[in-house]
Order: sequence, then C-alpha cells, then structure tokens
Amino acid sequence: MTTDRQPASPSIPPSVAMWEQLFRRSARPSLSLQGQIREMLVDAILTGILAPGDAVPSSRELAKLLGVGRITVVMAYQQLTEEAFLLSRERKGHFIHPDVLQGRTAERTPGGRSTDAEAHTDWSRRLWLRPSLQRSIVKEDDWQQFPYPFLYGQFDKDLFPTAAWRECCLKSLGVLDIRMWAPDHITRDDDSLIQQVQTKILPRRGVWASPDEIIITVGAQHALYMVADLLMREGTCVGIEDPCYPDARNIFSSRTSQVIAIGVDGDGLPIVPAMRKLEYLYVTPSHQCPTGVTMPLERREALLEAAQKHDLIIIEDDYESESSFDEQPIPALKSLDRNNRVIYIGSLSKCLAPGLRVGYIVAPPELIKELRALRRLMIRHPSTFIQRTLAMFISLGHYEAQLRRLGQAQKERHAELTAAMARHLPQCRITPVRGGGSCWVQLPDHIPAQALARQAAEHGVLIEPGDVFFTSPRNTGNFIRLGYQSIPAAQIAQGIQALAQAMQRM
Repeated sequence: MTTDRQPASPSIPPSVAMWEQLFRRSARPSLSLQGQIREMLVDAILTGILAPGDAVPSSRELAKLLGVGRITVVMAYQQLTEEAFLLSRERKGHFIHPDVLQGRTAERTPGGRSTDAEAHTDWSRRLWLRPSLQRSIVKEDDWQQFPYPFLYGQFDKDLFPTAAWRECCLKSLGVLDIRMWAPDHITRDDDSLIQQVQTKILPRRGVWASPDEIIITVGAQHALYMVADLLMREGTCVGIEDPCYPDARNIFSSRTSQVIAIGVDGDGLPIVPAMRKLEYLYVTPSHQCPTGVTMPLERREALLEAAQKHDLIIIEDDYESESSFDEQPIPALKSLDRNNRVIYIGSLSKCLAPGLRVGYIVAPPELIKELRALRRLMIRHPSTFIQRTLAMFISLGHYEAQLRRLGQAQKERHAELTAAMARHLPQCRITPVRGGGSCWVQLPDHIPAQALARQAAEHGVLIEPGDVFFTSPRNTGNFIRLGYQSIPAAQIAQGIQALAQAMQRM
C-alpha cells in the first residue's frame, strides 16, 4: 500500500534549462517524442536527479518547455503512472512515486572504499591468460562517421533488409511463437532454425546433414572457440594459414603453443610436408582470409586425401561462401568429405548484420553432443528469439533474396574499387578474387601500411593494415585490406582518390 508522504529532504526540482538538457540527452531518432519524454523521466528518477515525492511539471508546462504537443506529454505521464514511476494526485498533479526506488540497493559512498595501496588487489599475478595483449584487428568505434570506411565485415544500412526483418520480428512476437522461444531451451536450439539450416542453407554448399549434426552458435567465432576448447590442449599441433584470420590464430594459440603457420599462395593453402605432424588444420577455402583467393577443386580434393593419409582433422571456416562472382561456386570441403574429417563452420548473420551474431557448426553427432554440453556451461544457448526470427526470414525467401542483393552489390563495388585503384593507385597490386567483400592490396615498399593508415584517416579514409594477419609481425610484406561492403558504391572512387592523396603526402 503506497502513501503520499514527502521525502524528508526533497531534491531541488530541475530548472527550465535542466529540463531542456535532460530532453536533449534522450533525443534519439529511433524513439518517438513520447518515448524520449519517458526515457528522460526514467533516467532522471533512477540517477537521482528527481527524488521520490518530487513534483513534475504539469503536462501543459512540460509541453511548453520542450516544444512538443501537450497530448504527447499526457500519454507519456499516463504510461509512467501505469508503470509506477509517477503517482497522480487529483487536482495536485503528478509526483515521483514514493516507492519507485524500493528494493534497490543503496549505493556505496566513496568513503566506504579503501584507499590503502597495500589493500590493492594485484590482478596481473592471477591472470594466466592475457587476451588483451594478443595482436588483433582494431577498428575505430566511430567508423561510421568517416566518409570513406574501407572496412571489411561491417554493417551497411543500405543493404540491410529492414522491412523484411521487421516483418519476421513481428511474426516471432505472436502468442504461439512466444510460447516456443520464450522458455529456457537448456541445450536445444530452435527446431525451425535447425530445419532451415538443414534444408535451405547447407544444400547450397553441397552439404547434407541430419539435425543431430548441427548446432547453432553466437557467430562463427564462438564456433571456433568451442571447437578449440573441446579438441585442443598444450601440445596439440594445429596448422593455420599465413596470413590468417587473427582471432582464429589467437583462439588456438591460447590453447597450445604448437600452432604451425603455412604460407598461402594464389590458390590458398598448399599441400606441404608439415601437415604430417598436424592434428588439426584450420582453413578458409572459399575466400581465404585475408587474401580472398579461392581454393580450386583439385587442391580441395588433394587436401582431403592428405587429411585421410595423415589422420588429420580439418576445421573448415566457409568464410564468405555465399558471396561469389561466379555462376557456379566451388562446393565446400565438407561436401567432398567421405571420411568425417571436416568440421564445418558457417555464419548466418554476415550477409545481414554482424550484430545479429548467428553461426553454426556441422560435425559428427558425438562431437555435436559434447559441443551442446560445453555451450550450456558458457551461454546455455543463443537467443531463441533471434533464432526463430531468422528461421522465418529464411523460410519466407528473404535470405535467398538478400544473398542475391548482396552478391550483386559486392560485384558492383569490387568493379568500382578495382577501376579506381587502376586510375589513382596503379603502383599498388590487387590480389585477384572471385567474390567476397574485400581486396588484398600490396603497397609499394617505401609506403609503410601502418603509417599510411594513420595518414589516410586524416583524409577521412579508413583502411586495415595487413601485418596483423601474419603470424610473425616481421617480414610480413607490405599489405592492406580494403573492404567495400560498408561503403556505398558512389563513394568508392572518391575514397580511393583521397587514399592516393594521403599516399602522395607521404
């Protein structure tokens, strides 16, 4: 039962200027005016700007202060009253609900914390792993503010199917669907997504699998982490490409010191004698990361033959498999495997938005069973709401349409980029590719990649220096990666021209 008591020491109500400032803090294009007012008041209450019992301006006064319609404020007040943030008193107005902070733990004061240097906990001696010290790809947090972001794998608002995705989200919020995805699935995945992967996604790559051979992951990187967790320990000999996907290299290196780098050529990973001592081999045959080259069919068959001969397990990251400029892409390694020697990893969100974080693993049932048990210890399961929504997205044909749209856009942007490079930077050499969203570029020897990246950023151009992709930071050559999935085609030529100007200044 609530009371109308006032706090013993009421806070000073915000001034006119303060209300305007609070409203500006909540101004976001994604929120309606009513939503912005609600967020403003909730934030002010929960951060202590407004205290329980404080009066808020009348709807007429606040509407005038903020320059909005009175009905907008009335609706916001009504919603906040229903949710017990505000209390309406007849003929007196609205007040902050006296019980709004009930149940919240009181904040600790700075005086309650020890400042004694001897009481400081030395975490450095407790950490057996320092992931922050590993060499990883670094990207600007505000990269979308740059006019020419040649970054790979980032979100492109112009290519995201907003209407179709919103439609599937709304369908997933139907009463019957909520009953399917809302409970804790423990180790299970959404059955509808497993079915869509089995019947619509994998057959495109020539892969056939039963439901007990598929598990959903929080992106392909999560899949790599779990596979490494189960199969690798100190002394395990793992082969990787060189250059290679840095996060895969870092994941494997955190389990074993026996990570063997194998240099790639124009056809991807070659067959080398070092494979005889490997237990696992990580490979990106569809579009090698970062060079983008595609492994031909003959080498794929030779790789599988070597794996069988040397008792080797292949971890196939089918990186950008759906993005091919050819009419007939080469089948996945997994589709050619007759001896269960390939663990197949794919992504479902890369062609939509990286933030969705949905991937999958295809492997023998005994391995999938253990992966499910391991995943339970980590996250239980990926968001079943996202799984159900994505399943609908695939079943309604939106995914197939998105792949066609993305493939066409990438083909056009690749053509724009190569033409602009030939015109403005003929001294640079581009590695030929058959698809994907990036180009691997060799710079002239006298132009250091890292220095060029810093200079280019001053011209509004973001590029990725190539040294991080190599196992050894020394003798890596002089490369950059230019992604074109995040930049509109109309801006590519201008961006390359700006990059050329940056290079000239060096």
